[in-house]
Amino acid sequence: MKEKVILISIDGMRPDGLKQCGNPYLAELEKLCTYTYEARSMEPSVTFPCHFSMTHSVTPQRHGILTNTYVPQVRPVTGIFEKIKSYGGVSAMFYGWEPLRDIAMPGTLKFATYINAYMKESSDTALTDEAIRVIEENKPNFAFLYMVETDEKGGHDNGWMSEEYLRRINIAISNVKRVIEKFGDEYSVIIMADHGGHDRSHGSTLPEDMTIPLFFYGSVFEGGNVVDGLSLLDIAPTIAKLLDIEPEDEWEGHSII
Repeated sequence: MKEKVILISIDGMRPDGLKQCGNPYLAELEKLCTYTYEARSMEPSVTFPCHFSMTHSVTPQRHGILTNTYVPQVRPVTGIFEKIKSYGGVSAMFYGWEPLRDIAMPGTLKFATYINAYMKESSDTALTDEAIRVIEENKPNFAFLYMVETDEKGGHDNGWMSEEYLRRINIAISNVKRVIEKFGDEYSVIIMADHGGHDRSHGSTLPEDMTIPLFFYGSVFEGGNVVDGLSLLDIAPTIAKLLDIEPEDEWEGHSII
């Protein structure tokens, strides 16, 4: 495969929350990455449907998963994990919310680690530690790091844009910095959110729920380049392009490369 890719999803991270979290590394990301603060989530703006759309490049109405409970696809579409497996590639996944495991079909992950968000002060940091260890030792073609505390401990427990919510974003961005500083010469890195949130919830069509940030780091991406018109559907095709594998005909998004 042509490149190696790390995808980092920070659950529930609003663009304005990212800007207000106070982490100085955000300015560096803007210099290093092609990015947008105006990308679009999916309807419904709910974690599992959004991640399934992210990895399968079709809307929830197409794959048929409209809640946080997995159901068989209405019309099966091959996702990015299955595509990588079919090309002989190796994938890894590190996640802090157990149901998310079902975005990857059985047999498509060589490495997988789950840490419950409430088992540690920061499961996001513990998962990043494990991801760094596994990636360094095994060099998978694709690694997916999912951080849930921004959504769970930040938004749902304390409210979107609360002090705790912003603190959890700050932690997540510090973990992003660690990943890029460790693997930025070997891997392209995509940083994103699945949805935003308001009050102590999400799932609506409000701009606070539907607007997400996207950052693309790597040698093929122009630093400081602001792009428009992106959505979750563009993630899988962009990963496929980086890895030099053919996208599925049914995918609705487009590579930004």
